[in-house]
Amino acid sequence: MSQTNRWGLVVAAVCFQMSLGAAYAWSVFTGPLSKEYGWSISQVAYAFTIGWFFLGTAAVVGGLWLHRSTPRMVAMTGGLLWGAGVFLASFSGPRLWWLYLTYGVLGGIGLGMGYIVPISFLVKWFPDRRGLIVGLAVGGFGAGSLISAPVAHHLIESLGVSRTFACLGIAYAMIATISASFMKNPPEGWTPEGWTPSAKQSSQRSTRDYTLAEALRTWQWWAICLLLCINTMAGLSVVSQAAPIFKELGKVTPAAAAGMVGIISIGNGLGRVIWAWISDMTSRKIAYFSMYLVGALLFWNYHNISSPVLLLIVTFTLVTCYGGGYGVTPAFAADYFGPRHVGSIFGFMMLPWAFTSAFGPSLFAYLRQTTGSYTEGLYLIAGMLTLALVLPTLVKPPKAAH
Repeated sequence: MSQTNRWGLVVAAVCFQMSLGAAYAWSVFTGPLSKEYGWSISQVAYAFTIGWFFLGTAAVVGGLWLHRSTPRMVAMTGGLLWGAGVFLASFSGPRLWWLYLTYGVLGGIGLGMGYIVPISFLVKWFPDRRGLIVGLAVGGFGAGSLISAPVAHHLIESLGVSRTFACLGIAYAMIATISASFMKNPPEGWTPEGWTPSAKQSSQRSTRDYTLAEALRTWQWWAICLLLCINTMAGLSVVSQAAPIFKELGKVTPAAAAGMVGIISIGNGLGRVIWAWISDMTSRKIAYFSMYLVGALLFWNYHNISSPVLLLIVTFTLVTCYGGGYGVTPAFAADYFGPRHVGSIFGFMMLPWAFTSAFGPSLFAYLRQTTGSYTEGLYLIAGMLTLALVLPTLVKPPKAAH
């Protein structure tokens, strides 16, 4: 495949990830579901939490299956399961458990199995631009709600929430399966014509491909996993509480807070691309150190911000750092353990991620509830990021020792 044609795979991957990333638009459904069936907001929101947990656990299954199957097969299966979960949620009626089972469990499994595929095969096609290309792929996931949220809102108003689930489920499955049909690995040993890694790239890359079992026996795998988990706990805590933070600290109206949440969602997608590109230009270590440093400085002073405009700018910046972790980490894993088994190696990193993505926001919300303000939670995140600054400086490729 030529240098030009391989970019067509990127387009397919971005479309695929946007169909999965529509899950970020769940907040559009919380109000209508609560109003129609009498469920509390927290009960409805729990479906999203279940889905995110199964995303993390199913990424492990998807990564292992990729080693024995093709990207096309795994991606199609994930897309169909995600679409089926959303479609079947239309039959929830007053049964909350059915919503959890369909959208949460079945849809979450589809999300996890699908999410890992573009990351796995694109790093093989783009050894020269690993960070940027992974950033583009996962950037599509982060930006999925930009289209799905307004479409879902319009459909709910015109068709009702149940029919909206049915329509969107079919649409998600169709987009995902069509996009997945283009996905494939390059020939064994393929490299871009005329490309050789620079001395700087070679110094930050493993000299061989590691199997999953071998990677798990290195301290570097656990270090990279910890880098992702810390970044997720910090960023997702703010993302999960963005609207009430804007209302409490910025003193804005609920409508304005909703608009500001939409704006920072753009930062989620942009951060995945920008920070991944920065990691190509510098190194994965420098990119992670910079994200932690920016986050620590802003979190230490976040509670003192009262200007809505400044609060939006700072939050947008923090969310770009949060998104950046998803762009840099898969490239980090491919650099340190080789691209051959990166699907299963990065997929296993999503398992502890699933727990921290639930624990961090829950702790942040608990501290707000018990103390009456966000200050203590913000200080906790700032301290965690400050201490974690040492971690990117210590990690290095697992070479001769293994």
